[in-house]
Amino acid sequence: MIYLDNAATTRPEESVVRVMEESLRDEYGNPSSVYRAGAAARSLVDRSRDAVARLAGALSDEIYFTSGGSEADNWALTAAYEASGNPHAHIITTAIEHHAVLRTCDYLKKRGAELTILEPDSEGRISAESVERAIRPETVLISVMTANNEIGTIEPVGEIGDVARRHGILFHTDAVQAFGHIPVDVRKMNIDMMSVSAHKFGGPKGVGMLFIRRGVRIGSFIRGGAQERGRRAGTENVPGIAGFGEAAGLACSGMEKYASEEKELRDYGIGLIHSLIPDAEINGDLTERLPGNISVTIPGMDGALAVMMMDRRGIAVSSGSACSSGSTDPSHVMKAIGRSDRQALGTVRISLSHHNTREEIETAVKILADVADTLR
Repeated sequence: MIYLDNAATTRPEESVVRVMEESLRDEYGNPSSVYRAGAAARSLVDRSRDAVARLAGALSDEIYFTSGGSEADNWALTAAYEASGNPHAHIITTAIEHHAVLRTCDYLKKRGAELTILEPDSEGRISAESVERAIRPETVLISVMTANNEIGTIEPVGEIGDVARRHGILFHTDAVQAFGHIPVDVRKMNIDMMSVSAHKFGGPKGVGMLFIRRGVRIGSFIRGGAQERGRRAGTENVPGIAGFGEAAGLACSGMEKYASEEKELRDYGIGLIHSLIPDAEINGDLTERLPGNISVTIPGMDGALAVMMMDRRGIAVSSGSACSSGSTDPSHVMKAIGRSDRQALGTVRISLSHHNTREEIETAVKILADVADTLR
Protein backbone atom coordinates (compact mmCIF):
# COMPACT_ATOMS: atom_id res chain seq x y z
CA MET A 1 0.00 0.00 0.00
CA ILE A 2 1.06 3.55 -0.78
CA TYR A 3 -0.25 5.51 2.21
CA LEU A 4 -1.29 9.07 1.35
CA ASP A 5 -3.82 9.94 4.05
CA ASN A 6 -1.52 11.48 6.63
CA ALA A 7 -4.00 14.26 7.43
CA ALA A 8 -6.24 11.54 8.89
CA THR A 9 -3.43 9.94 10.85
CA THR A 10 0.29 9.37 10.51
CA ARG A 11 2.40 6.27 10.94
CA PRO A 12 3.98 6.33 14.40
CA GLU A 13 7.70 6.94 14.17
CA GLU A 14 9.88 3.96 15.12
CA SER A 15 11.31 5.68 18.19
CA VAL A 16 7.78 6.56 19.31
CA VAL A 17 6.77 2.90 19.20
CA ARG A 18 9.94 1.94 21.09
CA VAL A 19 9.38 4.52 23.84
CA MET A 20 5.78 3.41 24.26
CA GLU A 21 6.78 -0.27 24.47
CA GLU A 22 9.35 0.57 27.13
CA SER A 23 6.77 2.55 29.06
CA LEU A 24 4.24 -0.29 28.96
CA ARG A 25 6.83 -2.77 30.11
CA ASP A 26 8.89 -0.79 32.61
CA GLU A 27 7.03 2.39 33.69
CA TYR A 28 3.71 0.80 34.60
CA GLY A 29 3.30 2.52 37.99
CA ASN A 30 0.48 4.98 38.57
CA PRO A 31 2.03 8.44 38.24
CA SER A 32 -0.09 9.70 41.15
CA SER A 33 1.44 7.15 43.52
CA VAL A 34 4.19 8.17 45.94
CA TYR A 35 6.41 5.07 45.72
CA ARG A 36 9.30 4.66 43.28
CA ALA A 37 7.37 2.95 40.47
CA GLY A 38 4.86 5.80 40.49
CA ALA A 39 7.61 8.40 40.64
CA ALA A 40 9.28 6.83 37.59
CA ALA A 41 6.04 7.08 35.61
CA ARG A 42 5.54 10.65 36.83
CA SER A 43 9.05 11.55 35.66
CA LEU A 44 8.27 10.19 32.20
CA VAL A 45 5.07 12.26 32.03
CA ASP A 46 6.97 15.37 33.14
CA ARG A 47 9.69 14.89 30.53
CA SER A 48 7.05 14.51 27.83
CA ARG A 49 5.26 17.63 29.05
CA ASP A 50 8.55 19.54 28.76
CA ALA A 51 9.08 18.31 25.19
CA VAL A 52 5.57 19.29 24.08
CA ALA A 53 5.93 22.69 25.76
CA ARG A 54 9.21 23.38 23.92
CA LEU A 55 7.58 22.65 20.56
CA ALA A 56 4.69 25.01 21.42
CA GLY A 57 6.84 27.80 22.85
CA ALA A 58 4.94 27.31 26.11
CA LEU A 59 5.73 26.69 29.76
CA SER A 60 5.46 23.11 31.00
CA ASP A 61 2.72 23.95 33.50
CA GLU A 62 0.59 25.32 30.64
CA ILE A 63 0.31 21.88 28.99
CA TYR A 64 -2.67 19.69 29.94
CA PHE A 65 -2.77 16.21 28.45
CA THR A 66 -6.08 15.04 26.96
CA SER A 67 -7.38 12.10 24.93
CA GLY A 68 -6.89 14.09 21.72
CA GLY A 69 -7.85 17.18 19.77
CA SER A 70 -11.62 16.74 19.99
CA GLU A 71 -11.57 16.64 23.78
CA ALA A 72 -9.28 19.68 23.85
CA ASP A 73 -11.63 21.62 21.55
CA ASN A 74 -14.67 20.69 23.63
CA TRP A 75 -12.88 21.69 26.83
CA ALA A 76 -11.62 25.04 25.54
CA LEU A 77 -14.94 26.23 24.14
CA THR A 78 -17.20 24.91 26.89
CA ALA A 79 -14.99 26.09 29.75
CA ALA A 80 -14.49 29.55 28.25
CA TYR A 81 -18.24 29.96 27.86
CA GLU A 82 -18.93 28.79 31.40
CA ALA A 83 -16.19 30.95 32.89
CA SER A 84 -17.75 34.07 31.34
CA GLY A 85 -20.75 33.79 33.65
CA ASN A 86 -22.95 35.13 30.85
CA PRO A 87 -25.47 32.63 29.42
CA HIS A 88 -25.69 34.80 26.28
CA ALA A 89 -21.93 35.19 25.82
CA HIS A 90 -20.77 35.72 22.23
CA ILE A 91 -18.34 33.36 20.47
CA ILE A 92 -16.66 34.00 17.11
CA THR A 93 -15.55 31.04 14.99
CA THR A 94 -15.44 30.06 11.30
CA ALA A 95 -17.41 27.96 8.84
CA ILE A 96 -14.39 25.77 8.07
CA GLU A 97 -13.59 24.58 11.59
CA HIS A 98 -13.35 20.92 12.54
CA HIS A 99 -16.65 19.42 13.69
CA ALA A 100 -15.25 19.22 17.23
CA VAL A 101 -15.44 23.02 17.29
CA LEU A 102 -18.60 23.54 15.24
CA ARG A 103 -20.68 20.96 17.08
CA THR A 104 -19.51 22.23 20.45
CA CYS A 105 -20.62 25.69 19.33
CA ASP A 106 -24.01 24.23 18.38
CA TYR A 107 -24.25 22.74 21.89
CA LEU A 108 -23.36 26.07 23.49
CA LYS A 109 -25.91 27.85 21.30
CA LYS A 110 -28.60 25.59 22.77
CA ARG A 111 -27.44 26.76 26.19
CA GLY A 112 -27.90 30.39 25.17
CA ALA A 113 -24.58 31.39 23.61
CA GLU A 114 -24.62 33.72 20.63
CA LEU A 115 -22.45 32.76 17.66
CA THR A 116 -20.84 34.49 14.73
CA ILE A 117 -19.66 32.03 12.06
CA LEU A 118 -17.21 33.76 9.73
CA GLU A 119 -17.05 32.76 6.07
CA PRO A 120 -13.64 32.31 4.40
CA ASP A 121 -12.57 33.58 1.03
CA SER A 122 -12.39 31.24 -1.97
CA GLU A 123 -9.01 29.91 -0.82
CA GLY A 124 -10.17 29.21 2.73
CA ARG A 125 -8.58 32.25 4.37
CA ILE A 126 -10.09 34.05 7.36
CA SER A 127 -8.88 37.64 7.64
CA ALA A 128 -8.03 39.29 10.93
CA GLU A 129 -10.14 42.24 9.78
CA SER A 130 -13.27 40.08 9.52
CA VAL A 131 -12.62 38.77 13.02
CA GLU A 132 -12.25 42.29 14.41
CA ARG A 133 -15.46 43.47 12.72
CA ALA A 134 -17.38 40.62 14.40
CA ILE A 135 -16.36 41.55 17.95
CA ARG A 136 -19.12 42.72 20.30
CA PRO A 137 -19.04 43.93 23.90
CA GLU A 138 -20.21 40.46 25.02
CA THR A 139 -17.62 38.52 22.97
CA VAL A 140 -15.75 36.10 25.26
CA LEU A 141 -13.94 33.80 22.83
CA ILE A 142 -12.48 33.72 19.33
CA SER A 143 -11.72 30.26 17.92
CA VAL A 144 -9.96 30.00 14.54
CA MET A 145 -8.04 26.92 13.41
CA THR A 146 -4.33 27.21 12.60
CA ALA A 147 -4.61 25.27 9.33
CA ASN A 148 -7.51 23.53 7.63
CA ASN A 149 -7.60 19.76 7.70
CA GLU A 150 -9.25 19.36 4.29
CA ILE A 151 -7.74 21.99 2.01
CA GLY A 152 -4.52 22.77 3.89
CA THR A 153 -4.85 26.56 4.02
CA ILE A 154 -2.84 28.14 6.85
CA GLU A 155 -4.71 30.91 8.67
CA PRO A 156 -3.16 34.22 9.84
CA VAL A 157 -3.30 33.08 13.45
CA GLY A 158 -0.72 35.57 14.67
CA GLU A 159 -2.70 38.51 13.27
CA ILE A 160 -5.94 37.17 14.76
CA GLY A 161 -4.20 36.65 18.09
CA ASP A 162 -3.12 40.30 18.02
CA VAL A 163 -6.73 41.37 17.48
CA ALA A 164 -7.95 39.21 20.35
CA ARG A 165 -5.24 40.50 22.70
CA ARG A 166 -5.98 44.15 21.89
CA HIS A 167 -9.63 43.62 22.73
CA GLY A 168 -8.98 41.49 25.81
CA ILE A 169 -10.76 38.44 24.38
CA LEU A 170 -9.65 34.83 24.81
CA PHE A 171 -8.21 33.30 21.64
CA HIS A 172 -8.32 29.56 20.99
CA THR A 173 -6.88 27.79 17.98
CA ASP A 174 -7.36 24.20 16.85
CA ALA A 175 -3.78 23.41 15.77
CA VAL A 176 -4.34 19.69 15.27
CA GLN A 177 -3.34 19.73 11.58
CA ALA A 178 -0.52 22.24 11.96
CA PHE A 179 1.33 21.35 15.15
CA GLY A 180 4.54 19.45 14.45
CA HIS A 181 4.39 20.36 10.73
CA ILE A 182 4.82 24.14 10.77
CA PRO A 183 6.14 26.44 13.53
CA VAL A 184 3.47 27.36 16.08
CA ASP A 185 4.56 29.62 18.94
CA VAL A 186 1.84 30.40 21.45
CA ARG A 187 3.67 33.45 22.81
CA LYS A 188 4.45 35.09 19.48
CA MET A 189 0.93 34.38 18.18
CA ASN A 190 -0.88 35.57 21.33
CA ILE A 191 -2.68 32.25 21.70
CA ASP A 192 -4.53 31.68 24.97
CA MET A 193 -5.62 28.09 24.34
CA MET A 194 -4.51 25.57 21.72
CA SER A 195 -5.69 22.06 20.86
CA VAL A 196 -3.26 19.40 19.60
CA SER A 197 -3.39 15.67 18.81
CA ALA A 198 -0.28 13.47 18.77
CA HIS A 199 -1.28 11.09 15.99
CA LYS A 200 -1.18 13.84 13.36
CA PHE A 201 2.62 14.11 13.47
CA GLY A 202 4.11 10.70 14.14
CA GLY A 203 2.73 10.10 17.64
CA PRO A 204 0.09 7.67 18.93
CA LYS A 205 -3.68 7.93 18.77
CA GLY A 206 -5.70 8.68 21.89
CA VAL A 207 -3.51 11.41 23.35
CA GLY A 208 -3.34 15.15 22.81
CA MET A 209 -3.18 18.33 24.80
CA LEU A 210 -4.81 21.62 25.54
CA PHE A 211 -2.44 24.53 26.07
CA ILE A 212 -3.90 26.98 28.59
CA ARG A 213 -1.88 30.15 29.05
CA ARG A 214 -0.99 31.08 32.61
CA GLY A 215 -3.60 33.43 34.03
CA VAL A 216 -6.47 32.12 31.89
CA ARG A 217 -9.20 31.17 34.33
CA ILE A 218 -11.27 28.31 32.99
CA GLY A 219 -12.62 25.27 34.76
CA SER A 220 -11.95 21.57 34.42
CA PHE A 221 -13.61 19.41 31.78
CA ILE A 222 -13.42 15.97 33.42
CA ARG A 223 -14.10 16.01 37.14
CA GLY A 224 -12.74 13.53 39.64
CA GLY A 225 -9.16 13.21 40.83
CA ALA A 226 -6.43 15.82 40.99
CA GLN A 227 -4.54 14.79 37.84
CA GLU A 228 -3.29 17.51 35.47
CA ARG A 229 -3.14 19.97 38.34
CA GLY A 230 -6.80 19.39 39.13
CA ARG A 231 -8.05 20.40 35.70
CA ARG A 232 -8.43 17.05 33.94
CA ALA A 233 -9.23 14.04 36.11
CA GLY A 234 -8.31 10.45 35.24
CA THR A 235 -5.19 8.32 35.47
CA GLU A 236 -2.72 9.55 32.88
CA ASN A 237 -2.20 7.59 29.66
CA VAL A 238 1.52 7.20 30.39
CA PRO A 239 2.50 5.20 27.27
CA GLY A 240 0.55 7.58 25.03
CA ILE A 241 2.03 10.63 26.72
CA ALA A 242 5.53 9.12 26.37
CA GLY A 243 4.93 8.64 22.65
CA PHE A 244 3.57 12.17 22.36
CA GLY A 245 6.69 13.56 24.00
CA GLU A 246 8.96 11.57 21.70
CA ALA A 247 7.07 12.77 18.61
CA ALA A 248 7.34 16.36 19.85
CA GLY A 249 11.07 15.97 20.33
CA LEU A 250 11.47 14.61 16.80
CA ALA A 251 9.45 17.53 15.42
CA CYS A 252 11.60 20.02 17.34
CA SER A 253 14.74 18.73 15.67
CA GLY A 254 13.39 17.69 12.26
CA MET A 255 10.43 19.91 11.39
CA GLU A 256 12.25 22.14 8.91
CA LYS A 257 13.73 19.15 7.06
CA TYR A 258 10.47 17.19 7.06
CA ALA A 259 8.45 20.19 5.86
CA SER A 260 10.90 20.86 3.03
CA GLU A 261 10.70 17.24 1.86
CA GLU A 262 6.90 17.21 2.05
CA LYS A 263 6.58 20.53 0.20
CA GLU A 264 8.80 19.26 -2.59
CA LEU A 265 6.66 16.12 -2.93
CA ARG A 266 3.46 18.17 -2.74
CA ASP A 267 4.51 20.53 -5.52
CA TYR A 268 5.69 17.61 -7.65
CA GLY A 269 2.31 15.95 -7.17
CA ILE A 270 0.39 19.11 -8.05
CA GLY A 271 2.47 19.50 -11.21
CA LEU A 272 1.70 15.91 -12.23
CA ILE A 273 -2.01 16.42 -11.60
CA HIS A 274 -2.08 19.50 -13.81
CA SER A 275 -0.21 17.56 -16.51
CA LEU A 276 -2.32 14.38 -16.44
CA ILE A 277 -5.71 15.89 -15.49
CA PRO A 278 -5.72 19.36 -17.09
CA ASP A 279 -9.19 20.34 -15.83
CA ALA A 280 -8.45 19.39 -12.21
CA GLU A 281 -8.59 22.23 -9.68
CA ILE A 282 -6.43 22.46 -6.55
CA ASN A 283 -8.35 23.70 -3.52
CA GLY A 284 -6.95 26.05 -0.90
CA ASP A 285 -4.24 28.68 -0.82
CA LEU A 286 -1.35 27.63 -3.06
CA THR A 287 1.34 29.38 -0.99
CA GLU A 288 0.04 29.62 2.60
CA ARG A 289 -0.53 25.89 2.69
CA LEU A 290 0.43 22.91 4.82
CA PRO A 291 3.51 21.26 3.29
CA GLY A 292 1.88 17.87 2.72
CA ASN A 293 -1.64 18.76 1.54
CA ILE A 294 -3.09 18.29 -1.96
CA SER A 295 -6.86 18.77 -2.22
CA VAL A 296 -8.02 18.28 -5.79
CA THR A 297 -11.44 18.57 -7.42
CA ILE A 298 -11.95 16.70 -10.68
CA PRO A 299 -15.09 17.63 -12.64
CA GLY A 300 -17.47 14.75 -13.26
CA MET A 301 -15.73 12.40 -10.81
CA ASP A 302 -17.28 10.86 -7.70
CA GLY A 303 -14.68 11.34 -4.96
CA ALA A 304 -15.96 8.56 -2.69
CA LEU A 305 -15.90 6.03 -5.54
CA ALA A 306 -12.45 7.24 -6.56
CA VAL A 307 -11.16 6.60 -3.04
CA MET A 308 -12.53 3.04 -3.11
CA MET A 309 -11.12 2.33 -6.57
CA MET A 310 -7.72 3.68 -5.60
CA ASP A 311 -7.74 1.55 -2.47
CA ARG A 312 -8.28 -1.56 -4.60
CA ARG A 313 -5.15 -0.56 -6.50
CA GLY A 314 -3.10 -0.07 -3.35
CA ILE A 315 -3.39 3.70 -2.83
CA ALA A 316 -4.80 5.13 0.42
CA VAL A 317 -6.26 8.62 0.01
CA SER A 318 -9.48 10.24 1.27
CA SER A 319 -12.37 12.30 -0.01
CA GLY A 320 -12.14 14.74 2.89
CA SER A 321 -11.97 14.71 6.67
CA ALA A 322 -11.66 11.29 8.28
CA CYS A 323 -14.22 12.43 10.87
CA SER A 324 -16.81 12.69 8.07
CA SER A 325 -15.89 9.39 6.41
CA GLY A 326 -18.97 7.57 5.18
CA SER A 327 -21.11 10.72 5.03
CA THR A 328 -22.98 11.31 1.77
CA ASP A 329 -23.21 15.05 2.45
CA PRO A 330 -20.85 17.43 0.66
CA SER A 331 -17.97 18.76 2.76
CA HIS A 332 -18.86 21.85 4.80
CA VAL A 333 -15.36 23.18 4.10
CA MET A 334 -15.75 22.86 0.34
CA LYS A 335 -19.16 24.48 0.49
CA ALA A 336 -17.78 27.33 2.59
CA ILE A 337 -15.14 28.19 -0.04
CA GLY A 338 -17.81 28.40 -2.72
CA ARG A 339 -17.74 24.97 -4.30
CA SER A 340 -20.99 23.42 -5.53
CA ASP A 341 -22.29 20.15 -4.12
CA ARG A 342 -21.07 18.41 -7.27
CA GLN A 343 -17.60 19.89 -6.95
CA ALA A 344 -17.43 19.08 -3.25
CA LEU A 345 -18.38 15.47 -3.90
CA GLY A 346 -15.80 15.25 -6.69
CA THR A 347 -12.84 16.02 -4.44
CA VAL A 348 -9.97 13.83 -3.27
CA ARG A 349 -7.42 14.72 -0.58
CA ILE A 350 -3.87 13.45 -0.90
CA SER A 351 -1.84 14.13 2.25
CA LEU A 352 1.85 13.37 2.28
CA SER A 353 4.52 12.48 4.80
CA HIS A 354 8.29 12.75 4.71
CA HIS A 355 8.21 8.94 4.50
CA ASN A 356 6.72 9.10 0.99
CA THR A 357 8.80 9.12 -2.20
CA ARG A 358 8.54 10.74 -5.64
CA GLU A 359 7.92 7.31 -7.11
CA GLU A 360 4.93 6.79 -4.82
CA ILE A 361 3.48 10.19 -5.73
CA GLU A 362 3.94 9.52 -9.43
CA THR A 363 2.25 6.13 -9.13
CA ALA A 364 -0.63 7.56 -7.12
CA VAL A 365 -1.32 10.45 -9.48
CA LYS A 366 -1.22 8.19 -12.53
CA ILE A 367 -3.73 5.86 -10.88
CA LEU A 368 -5.89 8.84 -9.89
CA ALA A 369 -5.90 10.03 -13.51
CA ASP A 370 -6.88 6.53 -14.71
CA VAL A 371 -9.63 6.25 -12.09
CA ALA A 372 -10.96 9.70 -12.99
CA ASP A 373 -11.13 8.74 -16.66
CA THR A 374 -12.99 5.54 -15.76
CA LEU A 375 -15.52 7.32 -13.54
CA ARG A 376 -16.07 10.14 -16.02
